[in-house]
Amino acid sequence: MVSSIGSFNKKTYFPTQIFQIDLDDPGALNATLLDSIYAEQERDLKGISRSNFTELGGWHSQNNLHKATEYQALVNVIAEATARLSDELGYNPRYQLVPTTMWSIINPPGSANRAHVHPGCLWSGVYYIHAPKNAGNIEFIEPRTAHLMNQPRYAPNAQRPKECWTKVRFEPVPGRMIIFPSWLYHAVDPNMSKEKDRKGHRVIISFNLNQTKRPTA
Repeated sequence: MVSSIGSFNKKTYFPTQIFQIDLDDPGALNATLLDSIYAEQERDLKGISRSNFTELGGWHSQNNLHKATEYQALVNVIAEATARLSDELGYNPRYQLVPTTMWSIINPPGSANRAHVHPGCLWSGVYYIHAPKNAGNIEFIEPRTAHLMNQPRYAPNAQRPKECWTKVRFEPVPGRMIIFPSWLYHAVDPNMSKEKDRKGHRVIISFNLNQTKRPTA
């Protein structure tokens, strides 16, 4: 049969971009951050309640860690990553992406984070400091809710194209940073680790990013 199709082109628009950054040698940085976070928890045992389930033991620090000297090494790493992100997306070079809030979360076994977004910012991120096996993946959810209402039937026993996924998960790996649009709904699976005490904790630092004008010389 002779085809009547002259051309067949796929054009992808309105993508949802998620950036994954893996540090080469995060051991020393993570050890220092871990000490600082547990010291922060000792100073503020109550913490605050956001997406964490405090009744399940999840602890959330205050939102100003980016201003503390103990976390400046991580702030510098974030600056390097966001500079590359800004170049990749063609942002105005007179502006830079900087953390406007930053906090830590400790999830012991059994705790999780409910689905949420981060209003008032452009990008958000998470940096993994300590995560044993089965500590809980981060899950991103299809942002186009209308797309979830009527799903097509895909070929059985075959993986659908990435463009057609409705959820995507990232495993928490110490030294990994994920940066994602702040409007993208995300949640954290329950920590199912069998490790005891602090070895079973899922410890992260999260942050929100906004553009600020670069200081003039």
